[in-house]
Amino acid sequence: MELNNLVPLLVVIIVVLNILLAVVVIFFERRDIGSTWAWLMVLLFLPIIGFFVYVFLGRQLKRKNFYKLSDEERSYLQSSVNEQLEQIRNKELQKNNRMLQKYSQLIKMNLQSSNALVTQDNEVVIFHDGNDKFDALFNDIRQAKKEINIEYYIIQRDSLGEKLRDELTKKAKEGVKVRILYDEIGSKKMTPSFFKELLSYNGEVEVFFPSFFKLINFRVNNRNHRKLCIIDGEIAYIGGFNIGNEYLGKDEKFGYWRDTHFRLKGGAVNHIQGRFILDWNQARKQKKVDRRDFSFQKGLHDGSSIAQIIASGPNSKIEHLKNMYVKLIMSAKKSVYIQTPYFIPDTSFMDACKIALLSGVDVRIMIPNKPDHPFVYWASWAHAGELLRYGAKILLYENGFLHAKTIVVDEEVASVGTTNIDTRSFRLNFEVNAIVYDEQISAQLQNLFLKDSEASSKLTLERYKERSTIIKCKEAVSRLLSPIL
Repeated sequence: MELNNLVPLLVVIIVVLNILLAVVVIFFERRDIGSTWAWLMVLLFLPIIGFFVYVFLGRQLKRKNFYKLSDEERSYLQSSVNEQLEQIRNKELQKNNRMLQKYSQLIKMNLQSSNALVTQDNEVVIFHDGNDKFDALFNDIRQAKKEINIEYYIIQRDSLGEKLRDELTKKAKEGVKVRILYDEIGSKKMTPSFFKELLSYNGEVEVFFPSFFKLINFRVNNRNHRKLCIIDGEIAYIGGFNIGNEYLGKDEKFGYWRDTHFRLKGGAVNHIQGRFILDWNQARKQKKVDRRDFSFQKGLHDGSSIAQIIASGPNSKIEHLKNMYVKLIMSAKKSVYIQTPYFIPDTSFMDACKIALLSGVDVRIMIPNKPDHPFVYWASWAHAGELLRYGAKILLYENGFLHAKTIVVDEEVASVGTTNIDTRSFRLNFEVNAIVYDEQISAQLQNLFLKDSEASSKLTLERYKERSTIIKCKEAVSRLLSPIL
C-alpha cells in the first residue's frame, strides 16, 4: 500500500479507536463526571498518545468477586455484620457508652458500606517519628513466636530495607512463618533475589499486580497503597510509613519525614489480619491460603479504645473511605483537623468542608510546603485556596515533608491510615484506615497537629491572592487534571 493511502487509513483507525474509547468511558464504565470529562479531553487532544495513556492508566478494574471469597467466608462475614447492625438497631451495642451512642450513624454506615466490624478492646499507640516507629516494629518482630505478615506499598533496597529483610530472615530461620507482600510499582527497584536467603528458610514473598517483563504493567493505575504488619495475630501496625531511609529523614530532598502510624493490640488486629489475607490470596500465584493457617487473637484484650478497620479500593463501586471522611466532617460540632500530603478532594468532600465552615466549625488543613509531585502540589493549592474564602485555616508544613494521613473531629474521634485526600486514594488505589472512637487518642493526635502548626506557615487569603500569574496558570492546569492525578 502506498504511503499516500496509508496515512488517511491510520487517521481513520485512530479516530475510530478514540470514538470507541469515548463510548466505553461514557456509557459503560460509569465514572465520576469530572473523571469522564478529563479522560475525554485526553482522548480528544492526544489522539495517539491518549490511547496508550488510557490503556495503561484509564481502564477500570473488574470488580466481581475480586477477592474470590468462598460462600462460607461470605456467609460468616455477613452474619457478623448483621449481628452488629441488629445490636445497633436495638441500641444494645451503644448501651452505656457515650461515644458509641454519639457516632452510631457513622459506625452503622461503615458496617453496611465496608463490613467494618466494631471492636471495643483495643490498645492504641501513636508513632509520628520514623525512628521510633521502626525501633518498635523491629522489637516486636524479634519477639515473634508464630508468624509475621508484612504488606507495604514501598520497600526500598536500602539500609532500612536490608535491616527489615535480615530481621525477618532470622525469624524465618527460627521457624517463624514470614510472609511479605509488596506493590510492584511502589517498590519498583525490588526483585525476588533481594529475599533469597529468607526464601531458603520457607519465607514467602508475593508481588501485587506484577509487571510483564518488568516493563509493562496494565495495572499501573491501581496500586496496593496499604502499609500493614501483623505479628502473631496479636500486634498490628497501620499508617503512612513505608520501608525506606527517606522515612527516617535521611533523604536530603525531603529532609525530616513527618508521618503517623498506629500500633494496635486488641480485636482490630483480627480485622487487619483479615485484610492482609485477602490481599495475600489475591496476589498469591499458588493455591490460596486458608484463614485457619493464620494466627488470630482469641478472647478479649484489656484495651478500651473502640475501633473499626475500613478498607477501600477499585474493586468496589462505593468509595468507603471517602464516605467515612465526609460523614466525619458532617458530624463535626466544633473542629476538624486534617493532615494530608495531597489535598485534591472531589466536590462532595469540598462541599462537606464548606458546610462545616459555614456552620461555624473550625476546619484546619495542613499540607506540606514541599512538593514531591508538581501537579499534585499546585492542585492542592487550588483546592485549599477555595476553602480559604469560607474561613478554613490552611497550614503549610515547613519542617521537612508531611506525609501523615490523619483527621481528628471534635477531639473525640480520629482516623489514621494510608488514604490521601485525592481521587487516587478514594477510587484507584487499595487503601486502609483505622478509625478510633477515643477521646484520649484523638486528643493526642490533635496535640500533634498543634505542635506541627508551630513548624508551619499560614496560607492566608491575602497571601493566596498575591500569587503570581505563573502560579495561577499552574493551578488552573493542575485543577483541570485533578480528577486523573
